[in-house]
Amino acid sequence: MLKKINRADKKTVEKIFKEGKFLNTLNLTFKFFKIPQAGKKISVLVPKSVAKLAVKRNLLRRLGYKALEKHIEGFPSGIMGVFVFKKYQDDVSIIENEIKNVLAKIN
Repeated sequence: MLKKINRADKKTVEKIFKEGKFLNTLNLTFKFFKIPQAGKKISVLVPKSVAKLAVKRNLLRRLGYKALEKHIEGFPSGIMGVFVFKKYQDDVSIIENEIKNVLAKIN
């Protein structure tokens, strides 16, 4: 799990959805915007349309943070973003590959 200082709070997430750009992959959507001279804040969201049960949504969220934790240092400074699951995918290696693809597109 990412440290709380690296995760976006509710107010930041709302701003990301209003003003941010987005990148799509097969299972994830990354919505983001950049603020110069700021820290990195990235969160993972799983909507009810992906998994009806809260237990499954929480599992996906934890898997997303686990995959993101390995690549958080590669994201540029000042990025505020949210990974949103589009489909149910509980394979961590696939999630990691999609995060790498998003990271390559941003940099």
